[in-house]
Amino acid sequence: MSFVNTVLQPAPTAASPVADALSYRREDDASALRGEIALNLAMRHAGTRTVRLRYELQGPASAPVVFVAGGISAHRHLAPNDAFPESGWLNALVGAGRALDPGRRRLLAIDFIGADGHLDVPIETADQADAIAHLLDALAIRQLHAFVGYSYGALVGLQLAARHPSRLQHLVAVSGAHRAHPYAAAWRALQRRAVLLGQLQCADAQGLSLARQFAMLSYRTPEEFEERFAAAPEIVNGRVRCAAEDYLDAAGAQYVARTPINAYVRLSESIDLHRIDPTAVGVPTTVVAVEGDRLVPLSDSVALVEGLGTRGQLRVLRSPYGHDAFLKETDRIDAILASALRTGETA
Repeated sequence: MSFVNTVLQPAPTAASPVADALSYRREDDASALRGEIALNLAMRHAGTRTVRLRYELQGPASAPVVFVAGGISAHRHLAPNDAFPESGWLNALVGAGRALDPGRRRLLAIDFIGADGHLDVPIETADQADAIAHLLDALAIRQLHAFVGYSYGALVGLQLAARHPSRLQHLVAVSGAHRAHPYAAAWRALQRRAVLLGQLQCADAQGLSLARQFAMLSYRTPEEFEERFAAAPEIVNGRVRCAAEDYLDAAGAQYVARTPINAYVRLSESIDLHRIDPTAVGVPTTVVAVEGDRLVPLSDSVALVEGLGTRGQLRVLRSPYGHDAFLKETDRIDAILASALRTGETA
């Protein structure tokens, strides 16, 4: 693997290919910068490909660096900041007083390889981890204080800890395990078939929307749907419509508006390709499981921690939000992160 170019240029000019991608800041403040690197990535199933890895970095230059990664819908913008005030995907867990406080820690996040839809090949979580290791080289970050991964991000973090253990001190893996559970893989396979059916019908948006709606059922729990959508069905234009359909339609429409089809399909496949040997994870790891998670059963999290041996510890949440608990149980997740990151600081 080699770099085609990097953002490590002290004074890019207007003609520079990376100048427009960056927001520079003084080294002693906590505002954010964005950038990208191009690299030749030796992928597991597609040979060597030139890919662009986009990132956002915020926080004091002297602060410990924490890498944060989410599900396949997540991206490099975690939360609003002075440089980039738009809403992020992790708003409630990033801020003053939180474990992920950009005033005390330097937060790094990326757009996953394949997230722009331009890379239409099988993508492994190991490919993502290798790209992150080279991003750390490009940013002159010798070692992360911690890697905090949620869902797909947890899978990538496990790969980084197995393949490049010297690059991080501690891993927090939330709702992610060492393998794709067969039940969850079957869910995702049907979702991808919905996308394919939409393409065959020249209805790409409808196929992707339906796949996302199926996914929402796997992310949440029957208990939450009982609480939110217990109203009796209605007859609308001669058809029966259940109470949850407006919610599902909205979720599908929002997803279609921001997600390329190739990105959804290839990153969904990437989850199913994921598999590591827990004994290969070379750093202390906090595994956070949710009782009732239909995609990552508690039994898989227990098996992961057992394989980690003395390097692993398990925290279990009970939540009606299932796999999405990390986005909803923000105070409880924040408390777990605070404890895990303190452990890393004193290790």
